Amino acid sequence: MACRRCPRLIEHCTAIARVKRRAYLGWEYWGKPVPSFGDPRAELLIVGLAPGAHGSNRTGRMFTGDTSGRTLYGVLHQTGFANQAGCESRDDGLRLINTYITAVARCAPPGNKPSRAEIANCVEYLERELDLLTNVKVVVALGRMAFDAYLGILKSRGAIPRRGAFSFGHDEVFETGPDQPYLISSYHPSQQNTSTGKLTEEMLAAVFRRARKLIRKPR
Repeated sequence: MACRRCPRLIEHCTAIARVKRRAYLGWEYWGKPVPSFGDPRAELLIVGLAPGAHGSNRTGRMFTGDTSGRTLYGVLHQTGFANQAGCESRDDGLRLINTYITAVARCAPPGNKPSRAEIANCVEYLERELDLLTNVKVVVALGRMAFDAYLGILKSRGAIPRRGAFSFGHDEVFETGPDQPYLISSYHPSQQNTSTGKLTEEMLAAVFRRARKLIRKPR
């Protein structure tokens, strides 16, 4: 990706890639927008928030090289959506099974918080993916911002009349229309959530076990 619509994010990504973290001084950081990852025929779509400064912004693959990714891919492996739990580089052999991972913002934001304007700049990439991923039956939104962004797209397309009918919570399932995938909201597997116990591995695994059941459910 060569998008340069958000100067603040580009500056942050490149600055982090130049300065680096001491533990990764030997790495050549990716330092630019991070592409989505997975099976283009997937029935499960996972929507995250944005790349981590020293995770995806370093490795160049979504949810790779940081605590969030280790939690997520460990659970995806456990529930049969990934061929392995390890996720340290984009060359580590990790393969997603019937799953595609994207994000609301493709560049690492300061403080892990993209602005509304930055999300708006990036949303057309997510919209395009929704058009291309024609087999998706379940969308898992990791965190409230991903949840709100996805619902915003549905509202703009007339698929839902309003967003107020959908209240974010962990492992909540929503029907968004007869021709739309099921939506599951989940806490984000950030270090802040996992270290405080707000989100446990078992809680996240329950989300993806539910997703598998919904994928198999006749519509």
